[in-house]
Amino acid sequence: MDSAALDYELPEELVAQRPAEPRDSSRLLVYERASGEVRQRRFHELPEELTRDELVVVNDSRVIPARLRLRRPGGGAAEVLLLEPAEDGLWEALARPSARLRGGMRLGAVELVEPRGGGRWLVRLHGEPEGEAPLPPYITEPLDDPERYQTVYARDPGSAAAPTAGLHFTTELLARLDVERVTLHVGLDTFRPLTAETLEEHELHGERYSVDPDAWERIRAAPRVLAAGTTTVRVLETLARGGPLSGRTELFVTPGFEFRRVDALLTNFHLPRTTLLALVMAFAGVEETRELYRIAVAERYRFYSFGDAMLVI
Repeated sequence: MDSAALDYELPEELVAQRPAEPRDSSRLLVYERASGEVRQRRFHELPEELTRDELVVVNDSRVIPARLRLRRPGGGAAEVLLLEPAEDGLWEALARPSARLRGGMRLGAVELVEPRGGGRWLVRLHGEPEGEAPLPPYITEPLDDPERYQTVYARDPGSAAAPTAGLHFTTELLARLDVERVTLHVGLDTFRPLTAETLEEHELHGERYSVDPDAWERIRAAPRVLAAGTTTVRVLETLARGGPLSGRTELFVTPGFEFRRVDALLTNFHLPRTTLLALVMAFAGVEETRELYRIAVAERYRFYSFGDAMLVI
């Protein structure tokens, strides 16, 4: 599939800079695959769109304060974004300005060990991460409350970005649903734009996940499963293909994929030319997704991490 098929036009003013308040007041575009019907609702109306048999599965990974603003030995600015723990107490990280950095250099609490290419570094962190929430670069306004970039059910620290479909849930709304948890620690490869000309040429480096055995038994036996977010989809479909209850998933979901455990998808509106948009197209259909995005733009939905949501049933 040509990567250009994942392009679309988005007015800059539709990129959400702040989360909705309250969380569940965001808009919800509902697409019913069997009938082709499209409905426009509010997120707090989600339970009315689900059957009583639906098990809602969420990703409970917690975003770590991974963006570290530092100084080089000569006094110049540097920035390190922690991606995930590596072997022997080291971390995989992105660091810039990469051309001015050298192995062995100390940037405050961060020691650069060796470059990994493409701005990636293996680093040693002295102490615990004490940085900022790693907001995406398209969010240019400061976030007053860092907890607004966490889901209300986040508990297992490890993500370099939020599983954003879950940002819409409130504690009160969750109480009206049958909910189960999985954990996938979101890395930047999930959001990294496609650089290859075709989807097939793009390489995913994988992300860490874990699922409690009892949780998987509930999920496996559920009549219907709603996956809250693309990261949740990747965990469930990895396990549905015989994957272990913990490990790394490199599952790349593209159009033509056979879904074995996900019956409905809750997701935000994604950046063009990303693996996330490819996954949505795999579930909803390529042309159908394009039309849904055209509707969302025409109806002035808010896009990306702090934007509105879409439900595909």
